[in-house]
Amino acid sequence: MTHRTAWTHHWLLVLGSLAVFPNITPASDLRKDEVIVFFPTFAHLSEDGRAWTTRVHGWIFEPESDGVLRNAAIASFRNALGLSADEAESRVFERRARAFLADNERGKRIAIRIGESVFELEPSAEDGHFFGTLRLDAQTVSRLARDGRLRYTAVTDRRDSRVFAGEVHLIGPVGVSVISDIDDTIKVTEVTDRKKLLQNTFLLPFRAVDGMADVYRRWSSGGAKFHFVSASPWQLYEPLAEFASQAGFPSATFHLRQVRFKDSSVLSLLADPLEAKLQMIEPLMAAFPHRRFILVGDSGERDPEIYGRIAEKHPDQVLRIYIRDVTGQAAQSPRYQAAFGKLPTDKWQLFQEPSTMQDRSIPDGDR
Repeated sequence: MTHRTAWTHHWLLVLGSLAVFPNITPASDLRKDEVIVFFPTFAHLSEDGRAWTTRVHGWIFEPESDGVLRNAAIASFRNALGLSADEAESRVFERRARAFLADNERGKRIAIRIGESVFELEPSAEDGHFFGTLRLDAQTVSRLARDGRLRYTAVTDRRDSRVFAGEVHLIGPVGVSVISDIDDTIKVTEVTDRKKLLQNTFLLPFRAVDGMADVYRRWSSGGAKFHFVSASPWQLYEPLAEFASQAGFPSATFHLRQVRFKDSSVLSLLADPLEAKLQMIEPLMAAFPHRRFILVGDSGERDPEIYGRIAEKHPDQVLRIYIRDVTGQAAQSPRYQAAFGKLPTDKWQLFQEPSTMQDRSIPDGDR
């Protein structure tokens, strides 16, 4: 193998502040009391089919340590939300609140291993989140991928036996993708009632909307790829991902809202999700200009307005919009006419029973 061929084979790249090291192994800047969570992201294929591009996303933080201070912080958080809880609910709240009370780690450089190559990612930001754009040889990815996903692990010190793993969903240039909301679309949240919203989010076991997992599995068997887009904060990612898996939903990328409990950004938990979700969806549309999208949401928040805008801007990419009715408004109501009035009438559907969702646009297989 020539020097030039070896260089190409290992993709010795410097992308912004990301570096690739095929022959040396820099360990992540990670202390024993710190934890890494990787979020599932997507990769898209270059036009010539020779490279996959993805943006790795993770979070490094120090969990709130056990003891009196942690218990006081949890109690303070619960009181701030106006929640009272029995013993069982308190245990659920403690698990879900823990990520909100974590100490985010700034300026940390995390290295990940994919196959034989090690990639050092961008430094973590003030909120502990870090990213890294990777451009990977398609043949190497094909060799390493399983079930349409490429898995990787953080490089830790040899004395640290912990494993922090992540995955990238490899999504081809054509086919059908489903962008789905979470709250009141696949999970019962009752967002129109603030008290029930908080109880369902922090105190009670998550419950799936009956029939939605069946529909999504049927679409997945036809080749559809899935992206969960929600105004829920990243601190809820782990319980949401566990819920989705246990409820039988297909694997998906997650796109949530960044919130820090320890500054004013926590107020965005109750803010209008319209702009935030548009900013999550637009990169998906841009990354896959030749894929067609099904948008699934509910009437509890702003999904009709969000999806109407997306469909008007990308009429050739949006196949269909499904809105789960949780507010009792008729399809002829001023709200839906304002949101979808410029779209063909067969472009959108209001539903209560998932079994009525038509899936004729899902192909027999993803190309």
